[in-house]
Amino acid sequence: MIDYITGKVTELNPAYVVVECNGIGYNINISLTTYAALDKSVTCKILVHESIREDAYLLFGFASEDERDLFRQLISVSGVGAGTARMMLSSIRPADLREAIIGGDVGTLKGVKGIGLKTAQRIIIDLKDKIGKHVGSGEIIALSDNTAREESLSALVMLGFARSSAAKVIDNLLRENKKLQVEEIVRRALKLL
Repeated sequence: MIDYITGKVTELNPAYVVVECNGIGYNINISLTTYAALDKSVTCKILVHESIREDAYLLFGFASEDERDLFRQLISVSGVGAGTARMMLSSIRPADLREAIIGGDVGTLKGVKGIGLKTAQRIIIDLKDKIGKHVGSGEIIALSDNTAREESLSALVMLGFARSSAAKVIDNLLRENKKLQVEEIVRRALKLL
């Protein structure tokens, strides 16, 4: 199973990126969020989800672990395929999509091409608890804190810290003060890690 591909970006457009690694060009489907993160990059490390079907072998790429996790949660819902999940991540930022699911915002989900009322309701029912819960403690984090938490966690992981230890530190900081901004969370976490 391919976890990530590091290499030279030989082609980039809003639908896919071609990454050359050891003389092989990998065509990787991406969302607009990942496209924006890769914009003007000469080389990249792109996280991968493989989709192996009877008629195709597809790679889906993500600039962050957070986006890939959300993609995998979306495709676990009956009726939501990889293409639909990618469309959702292209239409709605991952943090906003999480908030819509946790808040039960059917209208936002229905605003995505290919998502009807029943699919939107199924996504909310299946993922509301999974997305809202903090891994490990089972604690539900408020919506505004969840966005700051995810952005801070993503920043610390990009800086090279282990995801699990960074998550523990961030959660402790948010328990003490739920109104911390992303920059302050990262600053304080760097002192504690």
